[in-house]
Amino acid sequence: MAAAAGAAFPPPPPFYKLFKDFLDDPSSAPSPPPPVVGTYTMFGGNYTTNDMLPGLEEEGLRQLYPKGPNVDYKKELKVLNRELLLQFLELTDALVERPSQSARQVEAMTLILRNIHHLLNSLRPHQARATLIHMLESQIQRRKEAVMEIRKKREEARALLQDSLSFTATH
Repeated sequence: MAAAAGAAFPPPPPFYKLFKDFLDDPSSAPSPPPPVVGTYTMFGGNYTTNDMLPGLEEEGLRQLYPKGPNVDYKKELKVLNRELLLQFLELTDALVERPSQSARQVEAMTLILRNIHHLLNSLRPHQARATLIHMLESQIQRRKEAVMEIRKKREEARALLQDSLSFTATH
């Protein structure tokens, strides 16, 4: 077995025998496993098939913007950005005046940045939808242009054919 592991061309895995009659009878191959539902383990980490953005409270952080579905993202990002700038100014002041309190300022800035990051991540589905719409619209536009080009070439070919028919009829 050790020689097979070091060979330039190791033998195929043992489950290849399940597919030996595939060319003669394609239905003889085993069916694929069912899709995973719920949680699963991969590379030592636990994952779930339910892709939802966890809340900040679930991560043990305080949410600095209002909760609920009707969040004004633009307004809240501006507020958090202003607060981040204020905290940065306070950090620079603390580093000069009282260096022992700078760690608290850094923690406050980290909380604000995590809230900004969470707000931006909650906009990802909207961004994906808008990107998909843009891609589909550009594909439709390219296809319309291709159809127009084909029609133009068809008319040119008809005109050439008509000219050649009229030329052969006269000669």
